[in-house]
Amino acid sequence: MVSLRSLTPFLLACSITPASLNAAELVSGIEDQTGLSITIYNNDLALIKDRRKTDLPAGSIDLAIRGVSAKIRPETALLRNINQPEALQVLEQNFNFDLLTPAKMLEKYVGQAVEIVRMNPATGEETQQAATILSTNNGVVAKIAGRIETNPQGRYIFPSIPENLRDKPTLVTQINNTATGAQELELSYLSRGLGWKADYVAELNSTDDALDLAGWVTLTNNSGTTYPRVRLQLVAGDVNQVEEQKRYRRAAALEAVIAEAPAPMREEALFEYHLYTLEYPTTIADKQTKQVSLLNASKIPVTKELVFRGQDYYYHAAYQSLGRPLKAAVYIKLENQVSHGMGMPLPKGIVRVYKRDSGGNAQFVGEDRMDHTPKNETIRLKLGEAFDVTAQKTQLDYVKVNFGHPYRYAAESTYRIELKNAKSMPIKVTVQEPIPGDWKIIHESTKHNKVAAGLAEWQIEIPAEGSTILEYRVLVRY
Repeated sequence: MVSLRSLTPFLLACSITPASLNAAELVSGIEDQTGLSITIYNNDLALIKDRRKTDLPAGSIDLAIRGVSAKIRPETALLRNINQPEALQVLEQNFNFDLLTPAKMLEKYVGQAVEIVRMNPATGEETQQAATILSTNNGVVAKIAGRIETNPQGRYIFPSIPENLRDKPTLVTQINNTATGAQELELSYLSRGLGWKADYVAELNSTDDALDLAGWVTLTNNSGTTYPRVRLQLVAGDVNQVEEQKRYRRAAALEAVIAEAPAPMREEALFEYHLYTLEYPTTIADKQTKQVSLLNASKIPVTKELVFRGQDYYYHAAYQSLGRPLKAAVYIKLENQVSHGMGMPLPKGIVRVYKRDSGGNAQFVGEDRMDHTPKNETIRLKLGEAFDVTAQKTQLDYVKVNFGHPYRYAAESTYRIELKNAKSMPIKVTVQEPIPGDWKIIHESTKHNKVAAGLAEWQIEIPAEGSTILEYRVLVRY
């Protein structure tokens, strides 16, 4: 069977450079670049601005711009002359994304004659024979010396490289140019294949009332092109795009993450979004994931919350059992304020939280996804469920009552919640009950707060290694 490795020598056999694919083309390569900037959005979209200095003759020219993104959206490409805009007119443009590979060479030569070189394994002698490529579907079928062979062993020699094959993604533009000499050109276009996301790492202190926070931007380049020394900007926000008919597919030690160095990203408002600019040029290689620092803040005040949240379904009927013992959800809450060492609008991402054990080793204690968070807003993260804080809920009574106009249903029900704390210190928990319809608490052992139209909330103290009972009766009408 012929492998891609065994086909690689065809490049030497052809002895043709990419620049000679079309002698009438004027080629602009990466070496012509004078500036490169990329703005990456959250939703697999990037704006690329590529500046090049190229000598252009006057007249009609086919300009081949090599090294563009392999996932360029050609309909968005705009080529202009920076110094003399009126001197350049684009008549036509073609994006050549059929890249030069051994398999592609064979595919392009189906039905045509090539040469195949084969070696006698006993003597080491090489022989060269004429061959006709018949098919490349799931392997190679060739006619050699009047016989049909599948996957013949050997290396192929091709007479030339087809004009529509390129070694790099290339945008060929037919232009009419009236200026002569060195011209400063800028090609701007939108591309898929470049994405970014924010990741955050936090370390809680020993008393769970403060944390250190580091933010990282993770860049991923699957565009098929490397971008050297690029000026990088990131847009955080949900930018609307017209959906196309064809859908595109959307991929350290704690001490190193919690760093003291200042973050190299500068933030500013852009329309209804936020723009982050990397303060130094960077190179984004193809098939690479790169991380750059977004922010570093220390000793941010936090509040830990233990929350029991019920359901609204059991207010509609009698229930003998309301399920297994409940565990308290564990939340931490912090404010994105300048006074707390933050204050930068934060892009959405996952926040991973660590805490050091008695031996000084950082242990993972939970993570949650954070949405885009403006300045002065609250960040609330659910880290998991408490091991030592539980509750048991029981429905003690349920009876329908006269509902009266304009209600169609009314019932009173009584609930008992036993809250248990196995810790060696007292704690405070929050009990939240979503209650449907028009409701009223008739009796309760601890006073509630009506925090929303359909939500009652109690703040309950539980003694160390003890328990507390919350009991309430509620009228529900709807």
